[in-house]
Amino acid sequence: MKKKKKHKKTDLSKSPRVHRVSFLLNNDEHKALSSHFSKYKIENKSRWYREIIFTHVLRTLEEDYPTLFDESEMRG
Repeated sequence: MKKKKKHKKTDLSKSPRVHRVSFLLNNDEHKALSSHFSKYKIENKSRWYREIIFTHVLRTLEEDYPTLFDESEMRG
């Protein structure tokens, strides 16, 4: 009898991150973020940055989603 092969399901949130993104902050921005991280006990800064960025991206995509009518026609 043949054994069935088990296929591992891949979860998008667990796919390997291979693309590095970096950016610079000025002193005031860094101080504000450091204060925020301390106040809210945020230890995983990379995860926080990803969550904030993709929250914005997904909200923007939702707002820009094409509709059948223009906003002025719907308010009409």
